[in-house]
Amino acid sequence: MTLTRPVAFLVLVALAALIPVLGPATALHGTGEAAAPGARGIALLRTVLFAALCVPVGELFVNRLARCVPGTEAAAGHPVVPRSWSPFAAGAGFVAALGLASVVATGNLVPDGLSDIDTGGLYASRDGKLALLEVNAFLVAGLCAVSRRPATQLWPLAAVVIAEALRAHPATEHTPLTGSGLTLVHLTCAALWVGGLLHALRTLRPWRNRYGTEAGAALLGLYARVATVLLAAITATGVWSSLRRMPPETILVQLTATAYGRAVLAKVFLVAAVAALALWARQRLRRAADPLTACAPARAEVVALGLVVAVSGLLTALPLPIRW
Repeated sequence: MTLTRPVAFLVLVALAALIPVLGPATALHGTGEAAAPGARGIALLRTVLFAALCVPVGELFVNRLARCVPGTEAAAGHPVVPRSWSPFAAGAGFVAALGLASVVATGNLVPDGLSDIDTGGLYASRDGKLALLEVNAFLVAGLCAVSRRPATQLWPLAAVVIAEALRAHPATEHTPLTGSGLTLVHLTCAALWVGGLLHALRTLRPWRNRYGTEAGAALLGLYARVATVLLAAITATGVWSSLRRMPPETILVQLTATAYGRAVLAKVFLVAAVAALALWARQRLRRAADPLTACAPARAEVVALGLVVAVSGLLTALPLPIRW
């Protein structure tokens, strides 16, 4: 049992990594669109960056919820929580952001060597400055995570979200501030949802023996109520963003005829599966004799959410559809 879970986790990570690695060629097949240089690497790095953002955001979120569960205060006045993964996530995010910054520093091309990277050029462009902001933000977040006040990592993590929202919508785009606002809400809610569920399930393990079933069920219930709002916000911003990229009169065609549309369609199916698993978990939480049997569909939900994160990383490396 001890070895099974780590092995299963590594297998799932490997499978999720295949989406950004193999996804560009699969999505582009038959569309007549050309892949950007280094699309696979960029998609993989962006996936790692998104995942690295979800972990600490989810920990901060669920740790806050845990304080609202009565009867879980430890000697220090805070509930018992599992060991934080935030320092490791910050390290992974730093490496991913550094890799993406190197791509920007070579004119959005994958560098062949260190001599190709124009570090000084990063300060001369908007994308370069945003890339540097993400690198430094993850570095600061890691330092905050190992400090006596890990909650302070909220601020550098917020900087990463803002930088991603601005990066996704360049100034040349139509109404870029609207697009950045949508991405800001979408990414924030997604990080809370994905990272929150992961940390909630991790928290239930020490809670089961220490506080009993009721406390664990209460924590899951609190998370589920917030997750409903998060899902609504993610759906609304996702639909709006898609309609901005693909107008209503052409969206049905572009969902199957363009690489970006195909990836969006795959993401829609995955989110629908996640919503179904979340509903199943909530029903078990309310009606089952042992409410913690909701953990089974919730674990499947985490896996599906991991795939959603991978597809989201893939989307950032695909060419945007042409507005017909």
